[in-house]
Amino acid sequence: MSRYAYLMCLCFGLAGCNTAGPHFRGLPATRVTVEGSVFDVRVRDDLAEAMRVNTQYAPRFGPIRDRAGIAMAKVSGCKVKEVRGDQALATGLLDCGKGAPRDRIAPAALDCIPVRGTELSGVGQVSVDLDCYPA
Repeated sequence: MSRYAYLMCLCFGLAGCNTAGPHFRGLPATRVTVEGSVFDVRVRDDLAEAMRVNTQYAPRFGPIRDRAGIAMAKVSGCKVKEVRGDQALATGLLDCGKGAPRDRIAPAALDCIPVRGTELSGVGQVSVDLDCYPA
C-alpha cells in the first residue's frame, strides 16, 4: 500500500471517531463537561447518547458511566434510569415522567472558566478550553 493510500485510510478512519450512532445521526450535540470529562450529548425520544470527546488516561467505565448519566440528565431534563456502553460512548434510558423529553437544553446564560494548561498557540491566535455552566 502506498504512503498516500495509507494516509487516506487513516484520515477516513479518524473522521468517524466523533460520529453519532445510527439512532442519533443528524441530531445536534450539546457539549457538557462533568468532573473533567467532556461529552457530546444527543437526545431522541426516551434515549440519550453521551460521547466522551476528551482524552483521559485509562478511565474505568464506572466513573465515566456516572458522569455520562449526569451529562444526559442535564441535556434532556429527565431522570436517567440506566446507562450502558463503554468509556467512549454511552447510551442512557430516560424517564421523563408523563411529559415528552425535551430535545435540548439551551441555557440563556453561561458562566465560563478557562481550563488551566489548555492554552495552545497557533499562527496569530491562542486557543483555550473553557468549562461552562448554566448561570
